[in-house]
Amino acid sequence: MNDHILVIEDEEDILELITYNLSREGCRVNGAATGEAGLAHVSANKPDLIILDLMLPGMDGFEVCRRLKNDPATRAIPILIVTARGEEADVVTGLELGADDYLTKPFSPRVLVARIRAVLRRGSRDEAADGTVLKRGDLTIDSGRHQVLVADREVTLTSTEFRLLLFLASRPGWVFTRDQIVNGIHEMNFAVTARSIDVQIVGLRKKLGGENTYIETVRGVGYRFRE
Repeated sequence: MNDHILVIEDEEDILELITYNLSREGCRVNGAATGEAGLAHVSANKPDLIILDLMLPGMDGFEVCRRLKNDPATRAIPILIVTARGEEADVVTGLELGADDYLTKPFSPRVLVARIRAVLRRGSRDEAADGTVLKRGDLTIDSGRHQVLVADREVTLTSTEFRLLLFLASRPGWVFTRDQIVNGIHEMNFAVTARSIDVQIVGLRKKLGGENTYIETVRGVGYRFRE
């Protein structure tokens, strides 16, 4: 790897551990001890990926993630949450806010590096999208532009919501279990639960408004995109 990675982490020993292991992989690593300092760094020097702790002094990691994903200038920067908070509700909240992966402490440095590689690969594939445009009624999904339109209205989705919608819409009529959806949009080892997929679906349906009926629940199995 030859990437610029920002680590927003207030525990010095954790920051040193991450910096040491990523530097060995050829990464350029910067650290920030607070959410405010992290946002300032991102504004001045956009990194290729952000490692984000949740329990930060002052502004917590959830708020940092929210601000980054709500800003068009920083929305595409991948975020890997690394935190001691491993409760399902925390994982779901992080994913809802647009985080690309979630890793709980204590963690193996080798697993951390593998997760980072996977997230960066996904980002590269998104950038290299072939520009396929899917049209389903008034719903338009443009993979190249990473854009979703309902009629002429643009719908703002998180990166996870967009991949979920594109995954289902690309295979209309096929029924997918939650595990198959996880593997399809996040690859292996993604810290996600069946509950978080349900939450993503609920949020996606709300944003799609009148076109939400395309996403059907198949009771006892999973979800499909209506033909």
